[in-house]
Amino acid sequence: MSEINVTPLVDVMLVLVVIFIITAPLLASSIRLDLPHSQAAQVTESADALLLTLSATGQAYLNDRAISDEQLLLRLQEAAQRKPDTEVQLRADQTLAYGRVVSVIGLAQSAGLSRIAFVAEPR
Repeated sequence: MSEINVTPLVDVMLVLVVIFIITAPLLASSIRLDLPHSQAAQVTESADALLLTLSATGQAYLNDRAISDEQLLLRLQEAAQRKPDTEVQLRADQTLAYGRVVSVIGLAQSAGLSRIAFVAEPR
C-alpha cells in the first residue's frame, strides 16, 4: 500500500483544535496580580464566596469581570439580600494604595456584607 491514510491525523488535529478553543478563554481571563505573601496564608475555596479583585491600577473586578464602584455596590447589595452571610474574598495587588482597599471594604460593609477575607500567597 503506497498511500498514507490521513483521516486519523485529521481527527486528532480537530480534537486538539477544539481543546484549544475551549481552554484559550479560560487562560486569557486571568488578571495580573502581585498578591502579598504570608506564612499564615491558607488556600480556601468557597463556591458561595464573591471574588473581589483589585488590580495594581485600582480597577475592581467582581468574579473576574471589570466593574465600576456604583455597579459593585449594587451587586454586593443584591448578594447581601440573597444571603446576608456571603463571604467576600478580597484579592488586592500589594502595590495598590491602602486607601483604595479601604474604600472597597467600605462599599462591601455599606452593602451589608461583613465577612471579608483577605487573600494572600503562601510563602
